[in-house]
Amino acid sequence: MIKKFIDKLLGKSPAALARKQPKFGKRVDVPVEVHGIDPNLVDERAINVVRTLHAAGYEAYVVGGAVRDLLVGLRPKDFDVATNATPEQVKGLFRRAFIIGRRFRIVHVVYGRGREHEVIEVSTFRAYLDNAAAEQVAGNEKTSRSELAGMKHAVDSTGRVLRDNVWGPQEEDAVRRDFTINAMYYDPQTQVVVDYHNGFKDVKNRVIRMIGDPATRYREDPVRIIRAVRFAAKLSPLGFALEAKTAAPLVKSQELLADVPQSRLFDEMLKLLQTGHSLASIEQLKKLGMARGIYPLLDVVVERADQPFVNAALKDTDRRVGEGKPVAPSFLLACVLWADVRDGWARRLEQRQHSHPALMDAIDDVFHARIGDVSGGGKLAGDMREIWVMQPRFEKRVGSTPFGMVDQPRFRAAFDFMRLRADIGEVDEMLADWWQEFSMADDTLRQDLVDQVREEQHKRQRAPRVARVPRAEASGADGSVAVTAPAASPAAAAEDFGAAPGEGDAGAPRKRRRRRRSGAAKGAAGNPDGAGESGS
Repeated sequence: MIKKFIDKLLGKSPAALARKQPKFGKRVDVPVEVHGIDPNLVDERAINVVRTLHAAGYEAYVVGGAVRDLLVGLRPKDFDVATNATPEQVKGLFRRAFIIGRRFRIVHVVYGRGREHEVIEVSTFRAYLDNAAAEQVAGNEKTSRSELAGMKHAVDSTGRVLRDNVWGPQEEDAVRRDFTINAMYYDPQTQVVVDYHNGFKDVKNRVIRMIGDPATRYREDPVRIIRAVRFAAKLSPLGFALEAKTAAPLVKSQELLADVPQSRLFDEMLKLLQTGHSLASIEQLKKLGMARGIYPLLDVVVERADQPFVNAALKDTDRRVGEGKPVAPSFLLACVLWADVRDGWARRLEQRQHSHPALMDAIDDVFHARIGDVSGGGKLAGDMREIWVMQPRFEKRVGSTPFGMVDQPRFRAAFDFMRLRADIGEVDEMLADWWQEFSMADDTLRQDLVDQVREEQHKRQRAPRVARVPRAEASGADGSVAVTAPAASPAAAAEDFGAAPGEGDAGAPRKRRRRRRSGAAKGAAGNPDGAGESGS
């Protein structure tokens, strides 16, 4: 009686309260005879996690995008597991398990080591909570960190969820998920798919539909806007499309992304570009009217996606993901921002700056303008710098420089970068071919290749100059770009970039080496392998 009186005072009528209750959905068990999932597509490590949780007396299912992919016959790249065990209980069951996250506390169960390791992400069923009743903070994750430390359910002033760690039953966990096709649970032991929101039907009809009111769900977590684009791009080749009501609020909701931490947006941008559907994602952004405004660096990618060099890098990334090869965000971002680095370097050379400091200053300017503090000082930034700094050194093919280059940790990425530049005509293709042969040769053949370049340089130095060669036609007989451009250009500056004293000076006296070529070396030179991919 007292509660009813208080609700009446607060304007909470029974009808209004009923409208606020979510539709939890009715549990439907879809048997294997209906869904047809091939159990051979399920990762054995995910099965082991489910089996271990079952043995300890807990519920456990493969969940989310993995179930969706299994239903359409794809082998999922990642497997997530959902359970009614708490993070602490999950962690206690596995030797290598780590609780991560503040906003959502989950467990990473790790199998293997090094580059071959696999992570199975385990989350606890979450309770449905009315965000209007959540504790509210005035700031965000950083400014309100001390306040949030003791909270399990909290939102900011816009309604964006900052903490969500209240556990509940599976039916409430299902309504908390974003899209119907990602809200199904698969038990690999009984081979039953559990569905609460017609996700199975939507998979069959190829519909991407938000659970609940789309505008409200985007407000709760604006990153869902980017996820909607990513799923539409990934699944469009299979005939999937966003439901009209799910797509309608996307553009208007885009302004909510301004309150999302930059680091999280950076990670979501990388998912758009590195899950094998980067070009399709860019097309979806344009189609939905979202080509600008999600994230500044993503704006640059979309703007430059049709440029030959960036387009080649995006295609190469999609190809490698499709072939199951590793991809590095440093390589793709280095390609996207190369025009800024190259042009800034050229401007400084025109101002008579020395080559190496000019390049480093150009790189610093690009990081400051395009990336900022998100990843400008970490490993990603270091790898990008190495790729860029090694570009002019590829012009140095005499002395000890080539031998030191191939031993650099980032040589393969830098070479692949240079190979893409050659593919679009920015550098001579013969230069890329020379480095490919050099990188795969033994020491004897490598020395022969260096000696050949030196001999060509000596011949050019000794040849009488009858007339000036037009700049547009000048090129070296050995495949290197001849230095006939103005001295202030990056190509000209590359002649002395990073060289040890005296290296590359064709006029300096040198001790002549006798050229010896073994039969094996001759055979290798005549049949070079065409591989030149990073991480292949």
